[in-house]
Amino acid sequence: MNIASIDIGSNTVLLLIAKIEKSQLVPIINRYESPRLGKDLHIGGNIQTNRIENLYDILRSYNKEIIAHNCENIIVTATNAMRIAANSQEIIKNIKNDIGLDVQIISGNEEAKLSYLGASSSIPNLNEKVVIDIGGGSTEIIYGNSKEIIFKKSFQTGVVSLTEKFLNNFPYSHIALKNTDDYLHNLFFEIKEHIPLELPIIAVAGTPTTLSCIKQDLKDYVEEKVEGSQLEKKDLISLKEMLIKFNGSEIKKKFGPVVYGREDVLFSGLLILMNIMELTNSPIINVSGRGLRYGNIINYINELK
Repeated sequence: MNIASIDIGSNTVLLLIAKIEKSQLVPIINRYESPRLGKDLHIGGNIQTNRIENLYDILRSYNKEIIAHNCENIIVTATNAMRIAANSQEIIKNIKNDIGLDVQIISGNEEAKLSYLGASSSIPNLNEKVVIDIGGGSTEIIYGNSKEIIFKKSFQTGVVSLTEKFLNNFPYSHIALKNTDDYLHNLFFEIKEHIPLELPIIAVAGTPTTLSCIKQDLKDYVEEKVEGSQLEKKDLISLKEMLIKFNGSEIKKKFGPVVYGREDVLFSGLLILMNIMELTNSPIINVSGRGLRYGNIINYINELK
């Protein structure tokens, strides 16, 4: 049985097509596009028309892939950009009428739960762990073990929104960097009350996977080399010293296709990751590409049991 899962985020739209064998998920297709629905979007505002049209084109392309692979079920979830946009219901209606896909806007807590499921499948031998999912408009932090989620929260900042708030002008001024650091420290400080120190971290989504590729000098994403790779504190410090020297176009030129679509927001993602690592005093970050779209299918499998 083949199942498709689409994750409509604030920066990216991701497709996973997987087959289910003996209640296990086996990936067949992974695709990535970056329409950046959350750009210049504020709570109660509208997603821009050109970005909506780009989204429709992406979903039409994905739907052809889904049909070609005879998927028996299609799960489409949308997160922060669609949660806060005033025109999200109109977009969902048009997607249903024109493309035939049913989009479900999920809450931040539901997103956190599903991201935890996806990340846990990447490194199943970890019992207690912290999962971080850095999106375009929100960041989910989840602490749990193999039996239950103990703490989860969706924080209202991500790589796109943080860049627009503090880091739109390059080179970054000392004041901008300090304001960013103070903002992130204050925003995430409450996790110290809920999450024990020095637990293993699994970080999912584009920020950690792209940073891992840069560390490994990979110009293209190679899942076998990225999935389960690790980033230490010294790696993040080194990456920060490197990335702070370049603007988005220079990062794109220097590091190649692996950064396309996030070249101008990668530095913000790195700062979010570093801040959480500091607050949790975690020595190592385990990197995974298995986020929400994987969690959607795993949750579906679990409900069938």
